[in-house]
Amino acid sequence: MRFASLGSGSRGNALLVEADGTRVLVDCGFGPRELARRLARLGIEVGDIDAILVTHEHSDHVGGVARVAGRHGIAVHATAGTCAATGAFADLRVERFDSHASFSIGALEVNPYPVPHDAREPVQFVIADGRHRLGVLTDAGHVTPHMVSMLAACDAIVLECNHDPDMLARGSYPWHLKQRIAGRFGHLDNGAAADLLRRLDARRLQHVVCAHLSEHNNLPALAVAAVSTALGCAADWVGVAGQDEGFAWRSLA
Repeated sequence: MRFASLGSGSRGNALLVEADGTRVLVDCGFGPRELARRLARLGIEVGDIDAILVTHEHSDHVGGVARVAGRHGIAVHATAGTCAATGAFADLRVERFDSHASFSIGALEVNPYPVPHDAREPVQFVIADGRHRLGVLTDAGHVTPHMVSMLAACDAIVLECNHDPDMLARGSYPWHLKQRIAGRFGHLDNGAAADLLRRLDARRLQHVVCAHLSEHNNLPALAVAAVSTALGCAADWVGVAGQDEGFAWRSLA
């Protein structure tokens, strides 16, 4: 299994996961032209994608889903709540899934799990190929025991480190937006991400990547410092998914 980010942040998100010829996108916040450009960096074409897994209906995660899936005939997988919250999927081939039930796409087993976020029925995913497990966790306001149990046996984690609380508090965002971001249905800060990692058995982790960093209320160095301290590892072992470049292929061996 290998995985790569096409971009992560409030201006668009997409994560590509591949195993044994099966390729899925987790979210698609980029339109067809921009998605094709970003995929080309990884040696992939849009037509190579087998499915799009949708976490929730916010535009930075679904902004390109309807156009990309409709143009290329790609299957879309989403919860019933997400489908109801956006009218963009009406003309698409959508497979609705239960947020607690696993399903398969080719060589990949997809394990969705619910998360607390200000959306209709938001989920995140653990994706497995029979040998390794990749955990994806972004867009969650706080950590639940179920989230910890889902991520406990992962070989790699792409983990939200959205903001630094002090930068958010001192920043220029209006008060109501600060309250939303820092609230229990907003986004994980660096400390919350670090606390989650301390609750996991990190011995099998091959990759940890900080994702969904705010461009205004965080710095990569702050996120990496929090995560590397929690894991007791060197700072340069921790990856960061950028908004413009994402990150290149990472393999699980």
